[in-house]
Amino acid sequence: MSTEAPAKPTGFSAVTPLRRLWPFVRPYRGLVALWLGALALSSVATLSLPVAVRFMIDRGFAGEDPGAVDRWFLGLLGVAVLLAAATAARFFFVSLLGEKVIADLRRSLYGHLLRLDIEFFERTRSGELVSRLSADTELLRTVVGSSASVALRSFLTFVGSSAALAWTSPRLAGFAAIGIPLIILPIVFFGRRVSKLSREAQDRVADANARASETLNAIHTVQSHAREAHESERFSGAVGIALAAARRRIGTQAGLTAAVIVLIFGAITAVLWIGAKDVIAGTMTAGLLSQFVLYAVIGAGSVGALTEVWAEVQRAAGGMARINELLGEQRKITAPAEPLALPAPVSGHIHFHAVGFHYPSRPDTAALTDFELEIRPGETVALVGPSGAGKSTVLQLLLRFHDPDSGRIEIDGVELRQLDPQALREHIALVPQAPLLFGADAWDNLRYGRLDASEAEVIEAARSAEAHDFISALPDGYRTFLGERGVRLSGGQQQRLIIARALLKNAPILLLDEATSALDAHSERAIQQALERLMHGRTTLVIAHRLATVRRADRIVVLDAGRIVAQGTHEQLMAQGGLYSELARLQFVA
Repeated sequence: MSTEAPAKPTGFSAVTPLRRLWPFVRPYRGLVALWLGALALSSVATLSLPVAVRFMIDRGFAGEDPGAVDRWFLGLLGVAVLLAAATAARFFFVSLLGEKVIADLRRSLYGHLLRLDIEFFERTRSGELVSRLSADTELLRTVVGSSASVALRSFLTFVGSSAALAWTSPRLAGFAAIGIPLIILPIVFFGRRVSKLSREAQDRVADANARASETLNAIHTVQSHAREAHESERFSGAVGIALAAARRRIGTQAGLTAAVIVLIFGAITAVLWIGAKDVIAGTMTAGLLSQFVLYAVIGAGSVGALTEVWAEVQRAAGGMARINELLGEQRKITAPAEPLALPAPVSGHIHFHAVGFHYPSRPDTAALTDFELEIRPGETVALVGPSGAGKSTVLQLLLRFHDPDSGRIEIDGVELRQLDPQALREHIALVPQAPLLFGADAWDNLRYGRLDASEAEVIEAARSAEAHDFISALPDGYRTFLGERGVRLSGGQQQRLIIARALLKNAPILLLDEATSALDAHSERAIQQALERLMHGRTTLVIAHRLATVRRADRIVVLDAGRIVAQGTHEQLMAQGGLYSELARLQFVA
């Protein structure tokens, strides 16, 4: 996403992002109809109350029939009961609608995020994405499940009470209409300001959430450097900035509310003073003035509610605009209209043809240049070279997290661009250098390699990776919760689970980013046989940092600055001298 703030719409255009909610509302048209029916009934009941009060005063108090008072009070109670039932139904239907719509929106947004390219996540903070999934969608839930209903009810009540005022007393209604422009002007003026401040406040909250998420994910680094106080101060600063933005929004919204209330009730007071004079003069009954007063209060209350709700709607529109930015993100790595399938069975013949590549974040620096490499089925190739030589880039391109700028990559004679990326990745198992486990139990973490694996297959994979014994020793065995990112296990245990996951996937192509780097000497010796079993019969590409790993490879490819500078066995390359022998002396042997 661009770091440049988008232009902020003002006025009624500020709520246009909410139109994107309609596809999520459309499946629940029946629920919408029930809500609107209950809304109409409650509005009719509300507008009937002043008429009931008028007849109660004029015909009940002033009439000759003493029983009329009872009947009119009973009628008033009936209207109140109808209003209560309709209001309860309206609340139920619209609240349920809000929950369903926002649940669907969250599912859609989360599914969309999961399918975006790696490049998107390299330029976007995960904390900001979580903020949009939680805080922004919560604003929308409030609008759909409450504010929208209040706004529509208030609008209908305002229109109905305005018409009723004109019907009750055209003369007094004319005086009241004079103050309408005075009420609308501050709403328009302050509304634009509230819209701008709402978006700013939400952006600052997202910044604070992103800061917290980043720090909590690096809690080991924070505590090992004793920087708890420093991080608390940084977060407090981010929260303070968000609070200042919220304070400006709240102050503006409060000023809008105060201005509208003063203007509305000032106009009502003036009109009532004129009406009181008419009652004294005998040109209007007390019941009719009471009816006018109640309609005026209902109309004024509706306008006041609209001003408050309008601010909430604008805040939600700001949240929806931020969500729309995410929904508008498009994948660059996509499946072709008619994807090809790899030959069955997949042999794992890999060929890089004159590949050139620049990372989008570093367009001026080539990650690979004229990279030409062929890996035969079942061959194990080790990639070695200094940091930044392009080793990880080779794995990234093979997984099709990025596409080459030039050249092509083939597996079994099929170019990767002709394959569905998900289908391609089903044939590749990855064991990263930094193991990553989910906040779940050992069983779920292992079955992530193959979701339909049986219990026996999971246990066999764990045995092969030398993980079964320590998993069985856990309090609940395979059902033991491992903590977020697997923090309840040691680094070596985490890596063995990752290797077991790769064994379970049983893919024909294996990518190892130095899979034994997190193991101690004892664990490494114990798992070497498991790795050899895992690599047997598979095309394996290894990013190597240890001499033992390099020597097991069938061929060693030496990279420097994105180019292949040498190939051969360990003995051949040592005899040649050059970069490899220097690496072997400084890095591998050490």
